[in-house]
Amino acid sequence: MLKTFKSDALAAIHETASDLSEAGLLDKRTLREFDQLCLTPVANLSADEIKEIRLNARVSQSVFAHYLNVSPGVVSQWERGEKHPAGASLKLLVIVRNKGLEAIA
Repeated sequence: MLKTFKSDALAAIHETASDLSEAGLLDKRTLREFDQLCLTPVANLSADEIKEIRLNARVSQSVFAHYLNVSPGVVSQWERGEKHPAGASLKLLVIVRNKGLEAIA
């Protein structure tokens, strides 16, 4: 799973916490708390923002859907505001917005 951290320092702290958890020195609950503190939050995107992400990537809805592993109809529904991405799809959209389509290619 690709994790995006707020900073390099938080990424290093999280790596240490993960290692401590694997060694049995840190419980899963505490590690989840580290996740909440260290990981970049994923906010909901509006229909216009989703369309802008795709247009900035300079791809059709069909090609964009292929990258996100969804149907072209779903991308169309997102861009019209009929449906809203969640979970992995939302995270991928945020990654594409921040780092470009190449980040998930």
